[in-house]
Amino acid sequence: MKVILLAAISADGKIAQSVDQNSTDWTSKEDIQFFVKKSKEIGALIMGKTTYGTIGKPLKDRVIYVLSLRPEEETPAEGVRYVGGELVDILAQVEADGFSSVLIAGGASVYSQFLSQGLVDEMFLTVEPYLFGKGIPLVGDMDVVKMMFVDAQQIGQETIVLHYRLK
Repeated sequence: MKVILLAAISADGKIAQSVDQNSTDWTSKEDIQFFVKKSKEIGALIMGKTTYGTIGKPLKDRVIYVLSLRPEEETPAEGVRYVGGELVDILAQVEADGFSSVLIAGGASVYSQFLSQGLVDEMFLTVEPYLFGKGIPLVGDMDVVKMMFVDAQQIGQETIVLHYRLK
């Protein structure tokens, strides 16, 4: 199972100014296109409940695994599965559902958990030309994670995608 983390960040490393801000409120159309393309290629996404709440609906041609402390109490929808427990067990479930890769799509707590447990193989960071100052950082408190630079790609006038390998 290949685990790929994908995040849009401001130039100062924030994923949002507040918990209720949707990244599409401030990211470029090229970032949105990159997300759609990458997520459709992979087919499966894992995200937290707060991130799913900002999207608010299933995504066509993709399955979203929403992390929840009480998945049995959630109301499932077509293309949305609520899951809980150990991350390695959730990855095994995604693989058992027929996916060879999964996209980790936020938020900061989810990113931190996957990174701190050494579960991320690759990372794509879309850097947008904003400085938020205050806001939600890409990751919370965690140990240092060493990454290997793969490449950088400009997608549009002002947006850059940084690609890293972690394992």
